[in-house]
Amino acid sequence: MNQLEAMRIFVRVAELGSFTQAAERIGLPKASVSASVQQLEQAVGARLLHRTTRKVQLTQDGRAYYERCLDLLAEFGDLQSMFEREGAGLTGRIRCDMSAGMARNMVIPRLPEFLNSHPNLDIELSSTDRRVDLIREGFDCVVRVGQIVDDTLIARPLGAFPILNCASPAYVRAHGHPESLADLVHHQLIHYVPVLGSKSEGFEYVDPDRGTVHVIDLPGRITVNNSEAYLAACLAGFGIIQAPDTGVRDLIASGQLVELLPTYRAAPMEVNLLYVQRRHVSKRVLAFMNWLASVLTPALLPVSQLN
Repeated sequence: MNQLEAMRIFVRVAELGSFTQAAERIGLPKASVSASVQQLEQAVGARLLHRTTRKVQLTQDGRAYYERCLDLLAEFGDLQSMFEREGAGLTGRIRCDMSAGMARNMVIPRLPEFLNSHPNLDIELSSTDRRVDLIREGFDCVVRVGQIVDDTLIARPLGAFPILNCASPAYVRAHGHPESLADLVHHQLIHYVPVLGSKSEGFEYVDPDRGTVHVIDLPGRITVNNSEAYLAACLAGFGIIQAPDTGVRDLIASGQLVELLPTYRAAPMEVNLLYVQRRHVSKRVLAFMNWLASVLTPALLPVSQLN
């Protein structure tokens, strides 16, 4: 096994903290992965990993070597495509995660233009509401709506989604069309929580005069933990939802949903493109992130309007 391949294996073991998981991801026997790292340590003349029965951690030398490996592997990938014609020069796989609604409504319809420009690239697109682990699950980048909870990642702000209050026409016929916040006492909310059993945040709105954020507790018989079920419950007439406009605008235009209380919307939800903190980002990932930003940014409120 050549040293470049050994470096790739070492990086995967370091990121996952496990020889077993690295072997599964790479598709090699665990013994081969372990032997490769040992040979690499012998070649560089330093111990790169602390091995225990429970976990694998980088040594101080291993940390410095790991950072250089990231740069060298990325630079090698760029070097391979240095003299190839534009578009065909980007090769490999890109793994990205975003919400199902964003993928369905905004990204996938435009994805052919990116792949047609880069015929040697493959895309793995995950659509989930849970927060994936970029390193352990091998993601190159993710698009996150809402608060950033991991300050170890680099965030590229794209803008923010306006949030609309919506209900189905059937629900409005049954419960009335609220004209003020006081009218909400007669209404129900479809509750969205990341984990079932946790408390819903309630009906959020920004005071149009003071700009302060308030929350009203509303009852609701349906609680869901993903965006697709949230929208489906609204269409089925179970209550009011507060959703990013990109997912409901077409439904409002077609009459399948009705916008409520436009003066009392929730605060816009920030949208960020997140990626792992590395000194060198590969050309293929950078190209994809730039394209993704060009697709999403026009549909968002500008970053300058968020403060």
